[in-house]
Amino acid sequence: MANGVYILANDVVLDQLIALINSIEQNIGKHLPICVVPYDDNTERARTATQRYPQVQWFDDAAILTKWETFATQIWQAHPTALEAWAQRGVNGVNRMGMHRRFCCFDGPFDRFIYLDADILAMNSFDQLFDSLDDHDFVTYDFQYKDLSHVYDVTAANLTQVFEGDRLETEIFCAGLYASKKGVFTDKILADLLAHLQAGEASILYYHGPDQAILNYMVMKSGIKAANLARVLPTEKRTGCCVTSPHFEERNHILFDHQKQLTYLHYIGVGSHFFQRLCAGENILLPYRDLFLHYRYLYEAEQPQFVGQPVDYMQLKLSNRQRLSQSVGQLVTAFKKAIFLRPVSP
Repeated sequence: MANGVYILANDVVLDQLIALINSIEQNIGKHLPICVVPYDDNTERARTATQRYPQVQWFDDAAILTKWETFATQIWQAHPTALEAWAQRGVNGVNRMGMHRRFCCFDGPFDRFIYLDADILAMNSFDQLFDSLDDHDFVTYDFQYKDLSHVYDVTAANLTQVFEGDRLETEIFCAGLYASKKGVFTDKILADLLAHLQAGEASILYYHGPDQAILNYMVMKSGIKAANLARVLPTEKRTGCCVTSPHFEERNHILFDHQKQLTYLHYIGVGSHFFQRLCAGENILLPYRDLFLHYRYLYEAEQPQFVGQPVDYMQLKLSNRQRLSQSVGQLVTAFKKAIFLRPVSP
C-alpha cells in the first residue's frame, strides 16, 4: 500500500480511537487506509467497534511486535537506572512497553505513513505531511523542541557529547504524530544504534517518556533526513496543535489558529480516564470538549446526558495529586511513629 495511517490503541482509549477515526473520515476522507497497532492484548471492544470501518485493519504481525519489544528491552537494560526505578514503582520490566509498539509502523504495510497517538483529532488534509516525505525520511509538526526535558535527561553528563547543543535546541520532537517511510530503519542501522546505546549513550534517555526518548534518539543518531514543519514552514503558514492553546477558533467543527486551519489537535496531557468518564456521563470540562464529543458521537444517535455540576479536569488532576501527597504523608508519619515507639533492646 502506498499511503496510510497508524494509530496505537486498545480498549482503554476506545472513545478517543473512534473520535480520531471519525475525524479522519470527516476531514480527510474514507479512502485513507488506517492500521491500528494494539497497545496490548486488551483490544476486544476496540476491534469490535472498528469493524464498521472498511478502511480499518489491525496490526497483528507477532514477529514484528516481538522485534520492536525486544529492541526496546535491550535499550532499557542498557540504561543505568531505568529498570531499577520502574521496579521500585512495581513495574516488572519495561514501563509502558505498549508505547514502544509504535515503532512497528516502520515494518508495516504502508510505504509512506503517518503515525498518530489516539488522543488526536484530524482537522485538515495530511497531504502536506505526505508531500514532505518527497524530500525527507521523517517529518513532524509540533513544538516539543521548546522543552528538551521531556525527551532527554538534561542532567546526563554526556548529553552534549552525544548531540551538540544546537541540535538539542532545534531537532527534538513529540512522538505523538510523525510521517515516515517503511524500512527507513534497516537492521544495520538498528544494530548500530543499539551498540551506541549499550556503550553508554542510553544514559541520556528520559525514562519517564520511554518511547519518545528512543524515537528521538533513533532519528537524530541515525542521521536520516528529518524536518519539523513547525520550524520550516513560513511563520504565516504554520499553526499550533496542542489542546493547551486556548485561542483556537472553531468553525463547523474545525479549528483555526488566527485564520489558519489546524492540521490536527493533540489532547496531550489529558489522561484517557477523563475521556472515559466524560463518555460515561460525568460532567467533566475538557479543553475543546464539544469538539471531541462531536467526533466521538458522529455516527451515534445522541451524546451522553451529563449529570451533576461541571468540574474542570485540572481540578480533578490536582485532587488526585493532593490525595497521593496526603497518602504519602500519612505513611511517612506512621513510619516515624513506628520507629519512635519501637522498644529499645537492653
